[in-house]
Formats: sequence, C-alpha cells, structure tokens
Amino acid sequence: MAKTNSSNAVLMQFAKWPEAGRVKTRLIPALGVDGALRAHLTLTLAVLENLHRSGLTVQFWWDREVESVPVDAVEVVGAIEQRGLEQRIQQGANLGSRMLNALQSGLQSHAHALIVGSDCPSVESAYVHQAVSSLEHYDVVLGPSDDGGYVLIGARRIVPGMLDGIEWGTGGVLEQTCIRLKKLGLSIGLLEPRWDVDEPEDWARFQLTLQ
Repeated sequence: MAKTNSSNAVLMQFAKWPEAGRVKTRLIPALGVDGALRAHLTLTLAVLENLHRSGLTVQFWWDREVESVPVDAVEVVGAIEQRGLEQRIQQGANLGSRMLNALQSGLQSHAHALIVGSDCPSVESAYVHQAVSSLEHYDVVLGPSDDGGYVLIGARRIVPGMLDGIEWGTGGVLEQTCIRLKKLGLSIGLLEPRWDVDEPEDWARFQLTLQ
C-alpha cells in the first residue's frame, strides 16, 4: 500500500482478554472482582468506539492467544466483528517489545501507526487526529498521561530497541521513553496530557463523563 498522506494511518487498540481477577486489578478493592471485570469491558468498548469514530483504520490487538473466546469477551468480540475490524495478537516478552512489534507491523502497510490502551477513554477522535498530524513533523508522538506514562504512542519511523529499558508501570515511563528515543536520534512530539483508568478515583472520573 502506498504511503501517501497523513490519513494513511492505522490505530491499534491494545487489550487484555477479559478474565475475572486478571484485569483492572487495582480497581478490585473498590469494585470487587466482578466489578473490575465489568469496568474493563466498559472501558474497552468506550475506547473502541472512540477510535472507530476517527474514521481511520482500526485494528484490535489482544494480549495473548486463546483456544476459544472467553464467555466474558463475547460482547467485545461482537462489537469488533460488527465494525469489521481485524483482530491480532501482541507479540513480545514485555510491553515495550509488544508495542514495538505492533508499530513495526503497522508501518509495513501504513505511513503512520498508533497504539492506544483499552484503559484510555480520554483519547477521543480529535486527539487521535492531532497525533496523526503531529507525525507529519515528528518520528514519534506521545500522549502523556497524568500518572507519568502515556495514553498513546504513534510512529512514522522506528529503531530496533527504542522501547527497551523502560520501567513499565512506574511514574517515570514517559521521561524514560523520551530519553531513550532522543538518544537514538528520533524526534518526539508531545500532545497535551490525558488520563487513563487505573485507580478507583480514575474510575470515578470516567463515570462523571457518562453523565
């Protein structure tokens, strides 16, 4: 596929298969195991809808292979299939290698590749288009999150190992990523900060957006 313009972008939604006790574990003390599972499903569908509204190509990337679709995932899989989206499996030993492999895959057929997590409902369609526009000027674009990480990463060029050595899940993820990218000679564009849902107060914040 020819790489022609900024609309030639693929959005990749990363998600864990819904499994009670395995997803949104930091919400369990407040919501219980089943409540955290339902929160995961709600967030995953909200992000899917936001990305689909962008009008860009969307792919859905699950965290692992499964023998059969878990019963709790039926609604999400149905929403994916209803929209005619391709489903893929993340590959890699850690989040950095999984994201790099996905970005590399996306750039094989598109000028720009972007990843958004399923706990980032603040990433709306307009934000995605800002990210794509930023990739006209920068090799990598990051959407900072309030907790020191990022809600979005996009690239027009990648370098092997560019996401190595990052302490994932800590408050230094964004800073460490920027240092690593700059060291490898990649230019970085930063969007305005957004928030994701990890803690009970984040979930409460999301609930307010639904009113």
